[in-house]
Amino acid sequence: MNMKAKLLDVLKNRTLLLDGAIGTEVQKFHPCQDDYLDRCEGFNDSLSITKPDWISKIHKQYLNAGSDCIETNTFSSNTIKLREFGYTGSTEAINTKISKLAVDICSEFSDTPRYVLGSMGPTGFLPSSNDPALGNMPLIEIKNAFKSQAVGLINGGVDALLIETSQDMLEVKLAIDASQDAMNKTNTKLPIFVNITLDQYGRMLLGTNIQAAYTIISDMQIDMFGLNCSTGPTEMISSIQWLNDHVKHKLLIVPNAGMPKNNNGNAVYDLSPIDMQKSMEYILSKYSNIRIIGGCCGTTPEHIKLLREILDNC
Repeated sequence: MNMKAKLLDVLKNRTLLLDGAIGTEVQKFHPCQDDYLDRCEGFNDSLSITKPDWISKIHKQYLNAGSDCIETNTFSSNTIKLREFGYTGSTEAINTKISKLAVDICSEFSDTPRYVLGSMGPTGFLPSSNDPALGNMPLIEIKNAFKSQAVGLINGGVDALLIETSQDMLEVKLAIDASQDAMNKTNTKLPIFVNITLDQYGRMLLGTNIQAAYTIISDMQIDMFGLNCSTGPTEMISSIQWLNDHVKHKLLIVPNAGMPKNNNGNAVYDLSPIDMQKSMEYILSKYSNIRIIGGCCGTTPEHIKLLREILDNC
């Protein structure tokens, strides 16, 4: 049985637990410029290459906390983002190397099947926008940026591709097409999951609401659809309700540890593990189509441990 059939078959009958934040966990190691690949400060994905012990520890902490799935540390490893760090021609190789690290870590856990989702974050451009800077990127270049990333993730052995933290539905469409092209190129079939990001008023960055966002891609051969980042679980409830009542796909819900707060220029997430557990327990009790939950910015292994308790007690 291929990996897509296996993972999707499991999701028919179980709700799986994804991991929590990588970026905020990385900061606990207090990285300095010398820790990053070619001293490119802020290039968190590169820490999987220069500091694999750090990223391995984060992956293991989430798996030990009960995660069924972990994400690759490739959120900013599409070709366009890599260009900022001088690695335009290395997209496939970087994604393969980083994803193999996550796959190898999961292989150390034999108690229950563990899965790796290949993280594909946004390019930083908004192709639907009329902004002269953010909207000024050829669509084919955006698509190719995701295609190279997806090929690398597939070659690294991921179990699904996760297009996440999406803010522009045209970019999402390009990422889905690119993922399908990558699977054709590699003669591989994997699930495609899509997570979009909404503000506390239920809108994407360019004003798209949940109904329009889902309608745009509902027939594009994706396997799951959902929400991540931007807000805590409570602020997502109205959008989750609409999705649960109206969409044909199963859902993945990955909130932050609360709404971000500004503390001297730094984002702080102060929703405690127990409060997040209570919110997610309520959401799971109300909305039966959810099949993956996890945590985004600010969530820790302790948050994930308490989410595990919810699923074990269902």
